[in-house]
Amino acid sequence: MTHTLLRGRLLSFLRAPDDLGDTGSYLYESDGALLIKDGLIIARGAYDQISAQAPAGVATVDHRPHLIMPGFIDMHLHFPQMQVIASYAANLLEWLNTYTFPEECRFVESAHAERIAGHFYDELVRHGTTTAVAYCSVHKTSADAFFAEALKRSMRMVGGKVMMDRNAPQGLLDTPQMGYDETRQIIAEWHGKGRNHVAITPRFAITSTPAQMEATQALAREFPDLHIQTHLSENHDEIKFTCELYPEAIDYTDIYARYGLLGDKTLFGHCIYLSDREADAMSEAGSVAVHCPTSNLFLGSGLFPLKALARREKPVRIGVATDIGGGSSYSMLRTMDEAYKIQQLLGERLNPLESYYLMTLGNARSLSLADRIGTLDVGSEADIVVLNAAATPAMALKMEVVKTLPEELFLLQTLGDDRAIVETYVAGVAAKSAI
Repeated sequence: MTHTLLRGRLLSFLRAPDDLGDTGSYLYESDGALLIKDGLIIARGAYDQISAQAPAGVATVDHRPHLIMPGFIDMHLHFPQMQVIASYAANLLEWLNTYTFPEECRFVESAHAERIAGHFYDELVRHGTTTAVAYCSVHKTSADAFFAEALKRSMRMVGGKVMMDRNAPQGLLDTPQMGYDETRQIIAEWHGKGRNHVAITPRFAITSTPAQMEATQALAREFPDLHIQTHLSENHDEIKFTCELYPEAIDYTDIYARYGLLGDKTLFGHCIYLSDREADAMSEAGSVAVHCPTSNLFLGSGLFPLKALARREKPVRIGVATDIGGGSSYSMLRTMDEAYKIQQLLGERLNPLESYYLMTLGNARSLSLADRIGTLDVGSEADIVVLNAAATPAMALKMEVVKTLPEELFLLQTLGDDRAIVETYVAGVAAKSAI
């Protein structure tokens, strides 16, 4: 494969920033370059230096004056909910029963699942997202369509067939044995194929009987390296109903703990209302609380205490996500704009350096994949986004007075969307322009 040289302003994080002035938390090159070969970054640095060591006649793409960053990572969204987004409902449980469950029933049909998979990946790439963690429907067909499309596009994706055997329409129910068997089949057929990762995916405790939770536990024991994803403490009615279904548990988090599902590769969507005991249990296990700001606001679920969880004596690992289709935007920029506002309402500050850290290296670390994605380090996979902070007339006008990198990042986060994405590279290949 031929080499590719990308030129532009480079930004990549080394660690979580302590504050807005923490220049040691990131690497920035005002005129930088990335040398890419076989889907990997093989050199990074100042343009003059990298271009001098590149092979003669290397294909060069000049993205100046735009910003080149690692591709965005979305830690929690629902592949079958593309046509559920923007559905009017009072709260989580009404929204699930009125819109989401009927729509997910359609994914028993391969043709429908395959069509939506194409649109799903198009939207991710258009919005600069190169890795996502997705829930498929209960049907194996949906997982097959999801992973086949990821393989076709060479994207590093995490996903799983949801396991659910109660409190949903008949067309969305499996059984403990069927959930176990089909998840095993999906692991055998798709995990490690291309850049695919299969996640063990009990939707949430409301839709799984104790017998199914035991089947989930069996899968977790057999495949300890796999991610586990589910939902936790999103809505007051949800918490009350869940605890009524599992009266022997101390609290909602304890339900998952009793079935061996608290671990350092467990991703819990939402986690808005954790008690101190629950936060301690998650911290000790290394589990991840995944913040879904646009969804939490859209469904009126509540305000996620991101800063409070992060600064605890026993801090909780945190990821950020769109949660399509309870979430209202595929854009991680829009997502972090809403995350910022939630912290403002809680009397906290979320600075733009933290936001971009969370979207890239932070989420990669929360996925235990920072050795592969989330940075522009040499050896990293060349999943890259190119950002234009003057993409719209209003943004261009504001850019006239922007003087610092954090100001530019905040502008992108506040006013940016898919129009600010100049290009998305997946394994070193321009993907957005190919849509």
